[in-house]
Amino acid sequence: MKKYELFNPRKVGSISLRNSIVMAPMTRCRATGNIPNDLMATYYQQRASAGLIISEGTSPSPNGLGYARIPGIFNEAQIEGWKKVTSSIHKYGGKIVVQLMHTGRISHILNMADGTEIIAPSAVKAAGQMWTDAKELQDYPTPKAMTLDDIASTQAEYVQAAKNAIEAGFDGVELHGANGYLLEEFLSPVSNIRTDKYDGTIENRCRFVIEVVTAVAKAIGKDKTGIRLSPYGVSGDMPNYPEIDATYDYLSKELNKLDIAYIHIVDHSSMGSPIVPLEIKKLIRKNFHNTLILCGGYDKDSAEADLKSGLCDLVGFGRPFINNPDLVERLRRNQQLSQNLNADTFYSANARGYIDYPNFKVPVLHFIQ
Repeated sequence: MKKYELFNPRKVGSISLRNSIVMAPMTRCRATGNIPNDLMATYYQQRASAGLIISEGTSPSPNGLGYARIPGIFNEAQIEGWKKVTSSIHKYGGKIVVQLMHTGRISHILNMADGTEIIAPSAVKAAGQMWTDAKELQDYPTPKAMTLDDIASTQAEYVQAAKNAIEAGFDGVELHGANGYLLEEFLSPVSNIRTDKYDGTIENRCRFVIEVVTAVAKAIGKDKTGIRLSPYGVSGDMPNYPEIDATYDYLSKELNKLDIAYIHIVDHSSMGSPIVPLEIKKLIRKNFHNTLILCGGYDKDSAEADLKSGLCDLVGFGRPFINNPDLVERLRRNQQLSQNLNADTFYSANARGYIDYPNFKVPVLHFIQ
């Protein structure tokens, strides 16, 4: 019988996993009032057979709540809500880390509470629109350029959110440095046109990310800290720029020095975005010596190939987990994956298209006596 790397136990930092399959972070917009709830606990529990679940993007602060109905982890009600989620997963032997996602300029004030503000490295408006429950689609506004005090307070919010995550029962923290959100906004010379120590050179544009990673790793342990990156990604109006390779070469070397648990690279080319070149994946693989997660457009065979070649240590699956809650078992048994995926319910507010996708049924064998 063929032995699959996909189903081998792994260890990422101090987290022991029962297989090499990662459930990728996916925003689902079910956190009414920005508080995790019983519906979300059921959703994640249904998918607890993944080796590692990375939660949907979760804001570390009121200023980071860019989308409608996304969860936060900056107050007691949110911590208590997340405890329901983490306990439901641990009950079935699963592991979960929270993805801390500050949306930065990819936001709209109609999705945020009074007294908050949309902040970014620079006052550079993103092209595109944001859904709001109050007025449907709205243009992205021009963000406020962060002061040095804003930078310091935002770093402190990341740290407190990471501590809150451990209190809520998470096994670790992933910092969202991809998809055009706040951390990536500092990395790009398109969205970061500052003239202080946070811009001007690659080292300066990487400074905020490195400072946040360093502070979070110190607060909760480097063995529980990871980061998601998307070199060559264009989500959130992030056009490519000439220094991309040099930026991620430098950043991955610095992250290796910090000895954090993992880097998670997302490639959205299967959904129409530019492909992340194999060369940049190999470069990060060479520079970073701990766990590397690759995610984007995988099936069983392509995931197995990249694991066996050593290109990565874990493979993330996103959309297949939506309509295949038992994805791991389907892959293990070579069962056909469900193709019944309703995109209209990806970001709605109820159970439909969220917790009502069925598991496959093992056929019953009937023997003639």
